[in-house]
Amino acid sequence: MPYTPSYRKLSLKKLRHRAAKARERLISCHLCPHACRVNRLQGEKGRCRSPAAALISSYNAHFGEEPPLVGLYGSGTIFFTHCNLSCVFCQNWEISHGGAGREVSARELAAVMLELQEKQCHNINLVTPTPHIAAILEALALAAEKGLQIPLVYNTGGYETVETLRLLAGIVDLYLPDFKYWNQETARRYSGPPDYPQQAKKALLEMQKQVGDLKTDSRGIAYRGLLVRHLILPANLAGTENVVRFLAEKISPRCAVNIMGQYYPAYKAAAHPPLNRPLLPGELHRAQKTAARAGLRLLK
Repeated sequence: MPYTPSYRKLSLKKLRHRAAKARERLISCHLCPHACRVNRLQGEKGRCRSPAAALISSYNAHFGEEPPLVGLYGSGTIFFTHCNLSCVFCQNWEISHGGAGREVSARELAAVMLELQEKQCHNINLVTPTPHIAAILEALALAAEKGLQIPLVYNTGGYETVETLRLLAGIVDLYLPDFKYWNQETARRYSGPPDYPQQAKKALLEMQKQVGDLKTDSRGIAYRGLLVRHLILPANLAGTENVVRFLAEKISPRCAVNIMGQYYPAYKAAAHPPLNRPLLPGELHRAQKTAARAGLRLLK
């Protein structure tokens, strides 16, 4: 029997109520831990530089995500513009820092979701959604009313508040967060926030509480659960051993993890040694062995 996404089990009234609650947070914006307190409904912009309406760079049936998300027909990926992190090595810097994209109404965003479903995508994959949660929830209610019925993937850099994630409880079925750093000072130096590790750990605990371990159907396609991404950085700047130990001991011994080895010096990385070099032979292998020893479910 096909899986029924969580948001389909909520009434449209409840979906619209969640959207309204998220929109209220834009008056003195505290959707993410930066808590800039700007009034985005009046055109003010905080650290993420996002307006109240959604900005999207592109959308498509994407085949470059993890196999359980891609399946047979691709992940219905919507790339949102701007980000609440400032990673000096960002590989999508034109979107996250450069602001490449266009503003869309809730109805236009709902139409995008429905178009991706028409293409037989297995999910709606919301990339860097945090600044746009209010607009996304408003669009979701419109799309659900018109028949959207594939799971939502919340694809985030990991800098989230538990309070905002609770707005998404019973709506998001698949969480796809990064866990970028273990060390607080490293996170501040290369991505901006002074408290990234603390916030990411609390966010991961909340996500696991909401959706549990990653679940796949008979075809191997994910329909619910948590899948964590961890990008290996040169000279072990990400603190991989501590990250995987936390995931195994505090999140779940079978937590699904993608140990990512595709780092290359992008954006401003050349000015920040050792981020100015690719990974050395053996750095990825050691990280993967570390994760495997922890007993985690490793994805490729």
